[in-house]
Amino acid sequence: MIGCIIQARMSSTRLPGKTMKKINKKIPMLKFQLDQLKFSKCIDKIIIATTTLEPDNQIVNFCETNNSEYFRGKSKDVLDRYYQCAKKFNFPIIVRITSDNPLIDPKIVDDVISKFVNSTCDYMATEDPKTYPLGFGVEVFNFQSIERAWKEAKLPSEREHVTPYLIKNKNLFKHCNCSYEKNLSHIRCTVDTDYDFKLIEEIISKIDVRPIHLSDVLELFTKEPHLL
Repeated sequence: MIGCIIQARMSSTRLPGKTMKKINKKIPMLKFQLDQLKFSKCIDKIIIATTTLEPDNQIVNFCETNNSEYFRGKSKDVLDRYYQCAKKFNFPIIVRITSDNPLIDPKIVDDVISKFVNSTCDYMATEDPKTYPLGFGVEVFNFQSIERAWKEAKLPSEREHVTPYLIKNKNLFKHCNCSYEKNLSHIRCTVDTDYDFKLIEEIISKIDVRPIHLSDVLELFTKEPHLL
């Protein structure tokens, strides 16, 4: 089984509550992302991994209302939250997505998953070097690797994010990378600020097809370069 775990919380410092912020006053950002990922042909199950903090009750309520499965874990130790979630749902292969990337492209996700499944890699990503626009990143790794990271990672910097221990210990884990045909890493389609959020609203309002693919976004930017 291939499980996609989306880490989500309400306590973002730069844009609080962004996960549930409504795009064009219609659809929560998390809902739009889920709708994108549901077009994936490779993902078997999607879990929202949030925290036990009171503000994240809003995410839990959303999940229960929308029949989305969720897991609640530690707030600061995100590695532990991911590991415990993967363990509970018996995921041998984990796809990591963050909730600040609502335009995540299911075709890119499936491409990375397919390459991972047909490889001997422990960890595969679109990150090294970065060629995809920010907001389209995907990481895939096996359970054995995250379990080893969970057992061995000691530094706060290795625990407050999911994959730093995997990334920096290339002698312990076999790495593979997925690159785009050209370097588009200068393009930003993630949501950290209100300015980012307004750009995402513009993109979604101007593209009618669903799911939205990276090619659709690039076509829009070509037609309306001021958006960049």
